[in-house]
Amino acid sequence: QVQLVESGGGLVQAGGSLRLSCAASGRTFSSYTMGWFRQAPGKERVFVAAISGSGISTYYTDSVKGRFTISRDNAKNTVYLRMNSLKPEDTAVYYCAAQKVGYGSRAPAEFGSWGQGTQVTVSS
Repeated sequence: QVQLVESGGGLVQAGGSLRLSCAASGRTFSSYTMGWFRQAPGKERVFVAAISGSGISTYYTDSVKGRFTISRDNAKNTVYLRMNSLKPEDTAVYYCAAQKVGYGSRAPAEFGSWGQGTQVTVSS
């Protein structure tokens, strides 16, 4: 298990940008697939993006492709989510998550460690 702490959320106008960060504890960070999920009020938590342990491979949900970029710095035990061209429908609490075994899943249940979440609000 790793402990995860997100930061970087806030209020932004539509079309604006934010960069979320997720700092992880532990010495085995590079062995984890890392993901970002989001949960809007009254809705289920859904997958946004994920990145392999090496950082070479990434995958995204269709609604953010071309606008969001996930990256990681294993030397800093940190994963990032750069969000450009933000839309009001991107408003949600964003969660960072870690998956010890496997790659390619979009299911929250496959990720064993979670941060506390950071609020992103996009105004129209």
